[in-house]
Amino acid sequence: MHIYLDEDVDILVADLLRNQGFSVTSTLEAGNIAWVDDEQLAYTATHGMVILTHNRNDFQQLAQDYFIRSIHHAGIIIAVRRSPYAIAARLVTMINQITADEMMNQIIYI
Repeated sequence: MHIYLDEDVDILVADLLRNQGFSVTSTLEAGNIAWVDDEQLAYTATHGMVILTHNRNDFQQLAQDYFIRSIHHAGIIIAVRRSPYAIAARLVTMINQITADEMMNQIIYI
């Protein structure tokens, strides 16, 4: 599973995950700074990446819109604002319990 960090997620999360061997791309690394949420989700859907965000309201609505329109995405992880270490720890636990196929079109809250 490849994780894509929305620009509101601390970049330290990417470093912490990479140190444990996970594939991660940040919005900055992808060159997608200042893209709106629907563009971010479309990008991750096209590239088969699961998006990690703190933006619950917008991404819940986007997921619902995708469902209604029968558009697929690789998954959305919505994280409560915590320290990057806490978020990374929760992500590692989650990633080790779910496959990329199981994550398809799902919203997971951590």
